[in-house]
Amino acid sequence: MERISNLILIDGDTRRRAAISHALATNQIHVEPFENISELGAAWPSSGVVLLHEQAGAISSLIEQMARHGEWFPIIAFSEYPSPPRIVQAVLDGAIDYVGWPITAEELNASLQRAIRRTDAFGHAKLREVMARARIDRLSRREREVLGGVASGLSNRLIGERLSISPRTVEIHRANMLTKLGASHTSDAIRIAIEAALIK
Repeated sequence: MERISNLILIDGDTRRRAAISHALATNQIHVEPFENISELGAAWPSSGVVLLHEQAGAISSLIEQMARHGEWFPIIAFSEYPSPPRIVQAVLDGAIDYVGWPITAEELNASLQRAIRRTDAFGHAKLREVMARARIDRLSRREREVLGGVASGLSNRLIGERLSISPRTVEIHRANMLTKLGASHTSDAIRIAIEAALIK
């Protein structure tokens, strides 16, 4: 079984942070405690699994921080007696696992091992998606529409007809879209759109 040496704990509750750190000390897991995501951003770790006390928007904020740093850490979310819909939403947002608090050290360690096993396949794909979405967010509405047309294989003329603009205007939007995406070619732009789940 693969050992985890570093746990990045993000939790605003001082007593709970201390309790988790103490519980895991016996398993020879080093816990790096942070009060919030901003504090983590200021002292970015080199590796580890994140144990995040889950609140509204916390997972999305953490993933955005990861995208900015270009590194992915698997996220295990936790909260007190979470409901099934809350767990499902957290996983959809990007958590690799969810545990209820209180939890025993043995249960938490098992969750950490599952997270490490699933990280390679899930984590890098999720990071690519988040980074691609961040690029897509830079586009204007019209540039997104042009990207959609390009991804559908339409010519500038056909995109123009669909959007009721001239082919020359499409060309201008297309050039701006490539620049904002940091794409050298149309194929790069399409790949970014696919990674952002903009197109299937």
